[in-house]
Amino acid sequence: MTNNKNDHLLEKKISRRQMLKLTGVGAAGIAIGASGMGGILSTFGKDWLVEDDDSTAKNKVNFYGKNQPGIMTAAQSNIYFASLTVLVKTKEELKQLFKDWTPLAVKLMNGELVDQTTNEMVPPKDTGEAMGLDAKNLTLTFGVGPSLFEKINFGDKKPKELKKLPHFPKDQLQEDFSDGDICIQACADDPQVAFHAIRNLVRAASGRVSLKWAQAGFNAIPIKNGKVETPRNLFAFKDGTENPKSQKDADDVVYLQSGESKSWLTGGTYLIARRIQMHLETWDRTALDEQDATFGRHRDSGAPIGKKNEFDAMEIDRKDENGNYIVPETSHVFLAKSVKARMLRRSFSYASGVIDKTGSHDAGLLFISFQKDPQQFIDIQNSLGRLDKMNEYITHRGSALFACFPGVKKGSFIGEALFNTL
Repeated sequence: MTNNKNDHLLEKKISRRQMLKLTGVGAAGIAIGASGMGGILSTFGKDWLVEDDDSTAKNKVNFYGKNQPGIMTAAQSNIYFASLTVLVKTKEELKQLFKDWTPLAVKLMNGELVDQTTNEMVPPKDTGEAMGLDAKNLTLTFGVGPSLFEKINFGDKKPKELKKLPHFPKDQLQEDFSDGDICIQACADDPQVAFHAIRNLVRAASGRVSLKWAQAGFNAIPIKNGKVETPRNLFAFKDGTENPKSQKDADDVVYLQSGESKSWLTGGTYLIARRIQMHLETWDRTALDEQDATFGRHRDSGAPIGKKNEFDAMEIDRKDENGNYIVPETSHVFLAKSVKARMLRRSFSYASGVIDKTGSHDAGLLFISFQKDPQQFIDIQNSLGRLDKMNEYITHRGSALFACFPGVKKGSFIGEALFNTL
């Protein structure tokens, strides 16, 4: 986009008919490839804007691809997760919203401002707090909740799996941290970059969406001998050891394949967000061997109890010479592994001050998982049930489920298949 205000005004006055004349496309309808038309259209006003991934940008993750970024992407150190309420009433208005967000998302992931033009007589189009920072590996991931389909008529396009999660044992959910019509997950290696992205996307949609709830989070990602290690949660245990690592594994566990759900979700996934309060004061008074027994792993190494290395097979059926399970039957891992379901964990810690006047930390885990079917999470959570020793130290305060779109092709827009498929 040009930085010259006069050129910017000239762009707005050029019609599509004039554009076709200027580019030599007449009534005969000379074919132009998708990328060529995208480059041409990006010159002539926002309605036709197509932004490119900038291959020269520093610390850059590509926006376009088969699957959305921010899912199998290597975990960043920060998240700003936003759940939004939709204010528009029609499918066309919602479609335009996602069209408008698409070039902004590309620019943000390029490490650019959403608009470089300035006019001192009006508020700037970009809030500016990310100026001077590069892309910081920003990823933006978009999803839609079950409530959206109650507001906007999409016919029979709502998947049967997209429904409010059931109530689980020990849930004490708060509406202030639950559900939503749309989610945007912004992850980056700088907290201000992640916040800036959400702030500007919501600002650009003023009057069409409003914030329902949001949560910032952080990760500390160790690097040892040049190798990235598994991050730890606020209980100091490693989180995400058994995540899918390969694309084939992701296709089996995370991404919906053709015929597995509604066609608009092929290449997409389901995101589950749970705001889990960790009772740190209680945990901090617990002996280390009891902490290990609660998780079913050794805290320092991350190895299964009785083993030495983090990635050693868990083998929950192992027993000692007395016939007792080596990994306690009430441990978090034992119960989770008792069912065959798997998922991708992409969780972040949070610290949001203190709770009321008790002086206790309002801190814990913004648990985020991706799976091709919410039932994978439901099976695991039901298996944990009331036996999980972890329940002594945590309380689930928020819960939400979203269907995340497949990736975006250049020249397309976020969620296009939802609006255009039969």
